Amino acid sequence: MAKKRIGILTSGGDCPGLNATIRGVAKACFEKMGTDSVQIVGIQNGYYGLINNIARDMDPSEFSGILTQGGTILGTKRQPFKMMSVIEEDNVDKVKAMKDTYKAQKLDCLLTLGGNGTHKTANLLSEEGLNVIGLPKTIDNDIFGTDVTFGFHTAVDTATDVIDRLHTTAASHSRILMVEIMGNKAGWLTLYSGIAGGADIIIIPEIPYDTDKVVAALSKRSAAGKTFSIVAVAEGAFDVAEAQMKKKERAKKRLEEGITTATARLAAQVQKGTGIETRVCTPGHMLRGGSPSAYDRILATKFGVRAAELIADGKYGYSVAMINGAIGENKLKDVAGKTKFVDPDCSYVRTAKNIGVSFGD
Repeated sequence: MAKKRIGILTSGGDCPGLNATIRGVAKACFEKMGTDSVQIVGIQNGYYGLINNIARDMDPSEFSGILTQGGTILGTKRQPFKMMSVIEEDNVDKVKAMKDTYKAQKLDCLLTLGGNGTHKTANLLSEEGLNVIGLPKTIDNDIFGTDVTFGFHTAVDTATDVIDRLHTTAASHSRILMVEIMGNKAGWLTLYSGIAGGADIIIIPEIPYDTDKVVAALSKRSAAGKTFSIVAVAEGAFDVAEAQMKKKERAKKRLEEGITTATARLAAQVQKGTGIETRVCTPGHMLRGGSPSAYDRILATKFGVRAAELIADGKYGYSVAMINGAIGENKLKDVAGKTKFVDPDCSYVRTAKNIGVSFGD
């Protein structure tokens, strides 16, 4: 009897928990179907590897010792969804090439570990007739239909540690310190770490800020005898004026004004408005790195096991998810292309406001 051939790829930005998920899928498949009945095919560097048929049969031993390992043993590469159906100068029909690799590798199904862009391509391949299952990965926690994504809680822990460390240096120098947290579209990571780290002001894309109100809140703290302040800013934040503009209009305006980042601009405005020295800290890709937290190791394993169950049941065209606290799945077509944003009136925002945190609104 031929082995069931299961392709796995990791696409987009890396994050803690990718290897834990790969391990969970493989071990659960071996347990449910037998090591002699399953062949895991590792596809290198995400959809790039699927397009270019860069894949290899993996040995069961490769899935041991990777539970705690950050990054991804399969490698990853960004392959923008909007370009998937575009034939560029290399004359490669990427959709056809991916289907050809699927057939050449004699895959029975394909597992795609990734964020929003990854899920859109996964849905595209599903609609093209391939057996596809998605697994929701991103430190942004912005995939629609799942309570949480693996990688998010580890990033929250890391961002919180950054904010914790900023308290002491801000207090020592009587400064306002702004920490720029990853999150272009959704502010989940900034919101969670801002609350956990005791930030005085939290700025997220879903709540456009008024610079005057940010300055007023910081000036009020200073007048009350507070010698320092911490501001957590999502990298994708924008002010109330920019909120009325389209994305390209905002980008053009910032380019013309020579703005490097929204955080740097706000820091300059705050320093001018308060008269208090203001500095910016950008942890950047550190938030993606390192070993997954205990929470993410468990979540990744549970997601991997659910994917193995879907494979065993021949249930394809789905993305694994945590729904109201229980592990389940959504149809790819129902979640692909949708972003889970922070509701400005959600319990987390209300909690922060009820302890005096300002959102600049």
